[in-house]
Amino acid sequence: MLRPMLACCKLYVSEGRSAAALRAVEQAARRHHPAVALVNTFVDDSYNRVGYTLVSRLPDPVAPAAPATWPLHRAVFGMVEAALGAIDLAAHAGAHPRLGAVDHVCFHPLAGAALRDVASLAAAVAADIGDGLQVPTYLYGAAHREGRTLAAIRRQLGYFRPQSDAEWRGPLPVTADATALAVAPDAGPDAASASKGVLVLGATAWVDNYNVPVRTADVEAVRRVARRVSERGGGLRSVQAMGLAHGDGGAEVACNLLDPGAVGAEEVQGMVERLAGEEGLAVGEGYFTDFSREKIVQLYIEKSAQAEA
Repeated sequence: MLRPMLACCKLYVSEGRSAAALRAVEQAARRHHPAVALVNTFVDDSYNRVGYTLVSRLPDPVAPAAPATWPLHRAVFGMVEAALGAIDLAAHAGAHPRLGAVDHVCFHPLAGAALRDVASLAAAVAADIGDGLQVPTYLYGAAHREGRTLAAIRRQLGYFRPQSDAEWRGPLPVTADATALAVAPDAGPDAASASKGVLVLGATAWVDNYNVPVRTADVEAVRRVARRVSERGGGLRSVQAMGLAHGDGGAEVACNLLDPGAVGAEEVQGMVERLAGEEGLAVGEGYFTDFSREKIVQLYIEKSAQAEA
């Protein structure tokens, strides 16, 4: 039997401490089970942030349906709607950058699916969220007409600038005086509300998220390490890295591995250890914030089989 073509969606909300808010978001996802499987929920209390991983079949390419009718489209829209109703960005504080109550949504092809298929899904979801829920929404990757990168649009929107030395808190600075956004969104209004912020949504090949703990409260030193690890700073190709406060008096180098088949966690771990050592800092064992592609496909198949039993 042929394995189905699958799409994976990773959805990140700026809340990790309110049980009621997180319950509302998860309930919205589970309304679409078993057509859409919620295969992982990663809660980070220090960052006050949660990442959800969803998987669903793509429709038959011989007789494709409009993306708006796909179960994954409906599930993601429902989760975003629930999150916007339960999370107030103006009241949020955490040690991880964010731009909105729903900060980031990304679609990835799995199990032989094509990037163009999830890109069309991403664009349709973005249009419905932006216009239907009135959130300025920015596209990136294969969903954007020019292939704009996630890092590029985040940089343009001030994502990497904390409101204090090591924390992001309250509404986006641009909402304080109700001025229009510096970059026109691809969908939704031209101004952001204090409670919702903005949303960045895209489609890319698989990305691994790998974080390396550093045993220090000196966030600036960890930022120096992260800068040298990243491709942008002359480090590892296809690696993006940030130095962030994390936990009680600790920090970590948080990395996106954009081509994990070429540069993986072992290379990142080794380079962080070497560079942190030059700063006189001790490093812990890194960790992934999600399962591997193969494990995610396996979990989806298992959940589907359980639902059919």
